[in-house]
Amino acid sequence: MGRGGKVVLPQSAVVRPLSAAGLFPFCTNVQRILRLMSNNLPLPVYLSLGAGVQSSTMALMAAAGELTPMPEGAIFADTQHEPAEVYRWLDWLERELPYPVHRVTKGSLAASALDMRVTADGRRFSKKNIPFFTLNKNGSKGMMRFRDCTVDYKIRPILKALRQLAKVKRGTKTPVVESWIGITTDEFKRMKPSRDLWVVNRWPLIEKRLSRADCLTWMGAKGYPTPPRSACVFCPFHSDAEWGHMKQHDPESFAEAVDFEKKIQEAKGPGAVPFLHASRRPLDEVSFSGDDQQLRLWDDECEGMCGV
Repeated sequence: MGRGGKVVLPQSAVVRPLSAAGLFPFCTNVQRILRLMSNNLPLPVYLSLGAGVQSSTMALMAAAGELTPMPEGAIFADTQHEPAEVYRWLDWLERELPYPVHRVTKGSLAASALDMRVTADGRRFSKKNIPFFTLNKNGSKGMMRFRDCTVDYKIRPILKALRQLAKVKRGTKTPVVESWIGITTDEFKRMKPSRDLWVVNRWPLIEKRLSRADCLTWMGAKGYPTPPRSACVFCPFHSDAEWGHMKQHDPESFAEAVDFEKKIQEAKGPGAVPFLHASRRPLDEVSFSGDDQQLRLWDDECEGMCGV
């Protein structure tokens, strides 16, 4: 007991941020406890597929028997606004895998973002939040930090499909299915145990101590093409290099992003103006330097759970 009757924790009890060495044992210990709750019975496995580098490597490793057990299937959550090359890659990947890929969707993310709710005083808010860069009337810059596009259009559709595929009964409190998530060692902070007691998260690429670069090396050694980065065409977290690549090699997707930016600006009305690029200039007027100065808040891809 300290001065004034306050409880003083000993130094050993102070909670510190977990390091890479600490987070993996923590998450795997939670996983182990949940497995004990299921009496260590073998659980059916489903793979969370973002169709980018990491999850594609994980899917192909499983197909080759380098990750076990063989998944029952993979689940891809479609926002209906992935770049064309991601859909082409997904078509190719489905042909390579010995297990099915289940494509699920909540609908069009763009349509939901453009659907406005209007307050009594005339302010307009998107019913779905995308983390736009903003320019205020006084010239100050901001950003819509809160976003729910990931949760509503990636995580929840995957969990809903997982529940249906594994035939999870309502109210189940013990693990009945295992979900593989494509996180690598260079983004270990994204590891999180599932909040739902009926599913156990597993990170096979972390277990094999693989980085994103290791995934690309493995893909190349097997003779596979390089997967594209998986993210919506209008994701504000594209790097300059990615915007430039899209503009040059996928002009239809780039045009979709330009059109969406104009529509969201019109729909928002007066007030802070939303932009897709950190320069706060119209996307079709930006000269992409390719030096990756655009803000990035997560590492490489949505992987079915971007930024989580």
